[in-house]
Amino acid sequence: MDHLGTRLKQLRKNKNITQQQLAELIGVSKTSIIYWEKGDNLPKHDSLITLGKVLGVSPTYLMQGKTTDNLEENSSYVVPNRFIPLLSWQQANQKDSLKNIDANHKNWLAAHPNMTKDCYALEVLGESMLPEFRPHDYLYVTTDLESVSLRTGDFVIVQTQDHQDALFKRLVIETEGMFLQVLNEKWPQPIIPLTASFKIVAKVVGFWRDLSNSNIS
Repeated sequence: MDHLGTRLKQLRKNKNITQQQLAELIGVSKTSIIYWEKGDNLPKHDSLITLGKVLGVSPTYLMQGKTTDNLEENSSYVVPNRFIPLLSWQQANQKDSLKNIDANHKNWLAAHPNMTKDCYALEVLGESMLPEFRPHDYLYVTTDLESVSLRTGDFVIVQTQDHQDALFKRLVIETEGMFLQVLNEKWPQPIIPLTASFKIVAKVVGFWRDLSNSNIS
């Protein structure tokens, strides 16, 4: 039987959001989400409104399954700042990458405490920044470069005309110019001059690493 709970569960799964993550976004307990999805209880008005905004649908659709009242006009709504979008490196290399993110974006990450509204996350895939950054680490970055000064040693995200993906490197500022540096001593090109084909678009303000499968004792 189709009811609010079944629609809620399907919409949540479509966005790859767990029950716990949704509960944090709405400001309720995980138990409330479980009861709602089972159909044992209904969300209060304020929670229903927030659910609709987070999931990109109207409260009417959640309650009655009517698609005519879908929130297509609010497609620019982004999940509240407890979560930020997790972008691909291809997306990060696009101009105004965050402007292309809306409520239909499927991958989100819990926000770092230093996050502002102009932020997103990236998953480290390569080994150029070993040993400090490992594959599958998550980077938290801000695009608000006006409020953060760039200095030598900062880790930056760079858009480039010569690559499909954005780059993640350490910034080096010297009198003769700016350079991008990799940390892996075995990397074939440790220093890259910051030419006109490169544009710094974001600064890394933190990162997260899953230690659940670590060999650290």
